[in-house]
Amino acid sequence: MKTRTFLLSVAGLLLATGSCFAAGALSVEREVTIDTSPATVWKLVGNFNAIDVWHPAVLKSELQGQAGRAGARRLLTLEDGATRLEKLLSYSAAQRSYSYAIIESALPVANYKATLTLSPAEEGRTLMTWRATFDANGISDEQATAIIGGLHDAGMAKVRANFRQP
Repeated sequence: MKTRTFLLSVAGLLLATGSCFAAGALSVEREVTIDTSPATVWKLVGNFNAIDVWHPAVLKSELQGQAGRAGARRLLTLEDGATRLEKLLSYSAAQRSYSYAIIESALPVANYKATLTLSPAEEGRTLMTWRATFDANGISDEQATAIIGGLHDAGMAKVRANFRQP
């Protein structure tokens, strides 16, 4: 019995340690309050394949699979002609949230995983949160964090501008 308990403990420790390496060591979290309801904002950002509608750096998004199903992929064509392949990891319309990973990209980061979430805020507004973990790849941690933060900021600013009250 002691051997079994020991083996289960070791297995649990290995799984926990392994999961620490699954996410990147760096992180970026951005939040913005948007002047309309989460349901309305979700109509714009909730479709995994519609990032080209609301992110200024994305010219085209081509879907492979079903947009609301884990495993779907989107091939993004960016304003500079580069492409990026992303995979949907989880999706919940009820929670107004989805997570995805970058599979292939010219970005100088590795192990990128992100979650975009909409939450109710006061006065019928929306709190949009975009969190990502990643590792720098060929550049400093500070440079990688600035690049990812800038990409998130640009997308969120565009969403916010779409709903700005006069």
